[in-house]
Amino acid sequence: MPVVRSSEAVTHELHGARFVSYAAPRTGGRELCAWRGEVPAGTRAPAHSVSREEVLHLLDGELLVTLDGRTERVTAGDTVIVNAGSVLTVENPTDRPAVTWVTTSLGMTAELADGTRVAPPWTH
Repeated sequence: MPVVRSSEAVTHELHGARFVSYAAPRTGGRELCAWRGEVPAGTRAPAHSVSREEVLHLLDGELLVTLDGRTERVTAGDTVIVNAGSVLTVENPTDRPAVTWVTTSLGMTAELADGTRVAPPWTH
């Protein structure tokens, strides 16, 4: 039975945010991956589209999430479902960090507005 201890999670940093990977192929994941996202105060991630559906659940704090041009303020306990192909921007306009839990399918990639493709290591 794969059990990932918090001390075994792998941390990655990208675009000013921290991604702490728990479920991934290296930890026994075969179909899904999951991570804790830490979005510092004042951080705005670049707009990007995702290749697979992603579910973002806000554990703590507040975020402004823009999905396909529509912006919503989400607070702790809210969940955002990002369909494959959607364009997503996440911003933390507050003065305190926000913490998310995100799940998607293994192999998810993202494409930035300039066409750059990103294969996040926490999804592979």
